[in-house]
Amino acid sequence: QMQLVESGGGFVEAGGSLRLSCAASGSTFSRYAMGWFRQAPGKERETVAAITWAGNPYYVDSVKGRFTISRDNAKNTVSLQMNSLKPEDTAVYYCAAARTFLLPRLAHEYNDWGKGTLVTVSS
Repeated sequence: QMQLVESGGGFVEAGGSLRLSCAASGSTFSRYAMGWFRQAPGKERETVAAITWAGNPYYVDSVKGRFTISRDNAKNTVSLQMNSLKPEDTAVYYCAAARTFLLPRLAHEYNDWGKGTLVTVSS
């Protein structure tokens, strides 16, 4: 089982940037696909981005060209660089891990979750 701790959330004005990080421990990080999800108040959790152990990424359409997911297998971390932030990006962002060499895109495919970090984008 993987333990995950997110950091980097905060308050930013529209058009600004934030970088989220997720520190993983407890298992062999390179055997896991990693994902970032978000949940806004009153809405369901949605996929933001995911990345395979080898670094192949997936993005939901609404963040393509603005967000970049990356991982460092030596440091057991996965990051989400968020640029050109919009008020609709406001949500709690969660890091998740799935023990697979594939690229899972849905929340139910992930087994281990962090507690989340809040991102607030003002208009």
